[in-house]
Amino acid sequence: MSLQGEIIKQLGVKPEIDPAAEVRRRVDFLKEYVVKSGTTGLLIAISGGVDSAVATGLCKLATDELSAETGKEYITLGVFQPYGEQVDIADSYAVAEALGLKHRVETNIQEAVDEITLEAEHSLKAIGISRHLSRGGKGNVKARTRMVTQYALAFELNLLVVGTDHASEAITGFYTKWGDGAVDITPLSTLNKRQVRQLAAVLGVPETVITKAPTAGLWEGQTDEQELGITYDENSDYLEGKQVSDAAREKLEKQFTRTAHKRDPIPGI
Repeated sequence: MSLQGEIIKQLGVKPEIDPAAEVRRRVDFLKEYVVKSGTTGLLIAISGGVDSAVATGLCKLATDELSAETGKEYITLGVFQPYGEQVDIADSYAVAEALGLKHRVETNIQEAVDEITLEAEHSLKAIGISRHLSRGGKGNVKARTRMVTQYALAFELNLLVVGTDHASEAITGFYTKWGDGAVDITPLSTLNKRQVRQLAAVLGVPETVITKAPTAGLWEGQTDEQELGITYDENSDYLEGKQVSDAAREKLEKQFTRTAHKRDPIPGI
């Protein structure tokens, strides 16, 4: 089997999907896990991008159906987590409105992130390194602070934290270890980016969110494709077993190998 075939098999991506059937399968998956876990629902951070919008739609359907079927209240809590002023925060609220999400809260992470950053810089200075955290280093602090906040809320409300990572991110390792990669359940993990967008259309996600440039929102002007140097169309083609350029193949396979530590269990002896 080629490396491409091995990667596709490991990540579980299908060459094509029935979007409506995939929505149904993933909603059932969420419902089963919520009941099994004894929790009262799901928590999802709504970034304003298509991935979190699709995850929100799946969560909302799952908890609505559980409430109707059991007579108990199950909720989906949407959490908006800007750092200071988020230029596209309106997209997060538009997703919540479009999907009829009643339970939602905004938690601004700026003060917490800045304090952690300052403490880290003081620690660097104490060992003789006088400099600010790198842009990537502070970006990781943002991602991990978001998850700390999510888990604090989830603990108090007995909710499961839902992740938005999917196969197009997994192949490149394009997520923060112990940040957005640290969750309880991932309903999108075997979909590529193209397929996530297909589910978005079925779920009623606003078109402006489906078509916007994907970004992790870790610094101003950042976009996924620019940072990775490869388009999501090429990424999705590769994961569907299609032919891609040699440059795209090499970049994807190199990223997959380099970021294996993010996908592997914690090593021990």
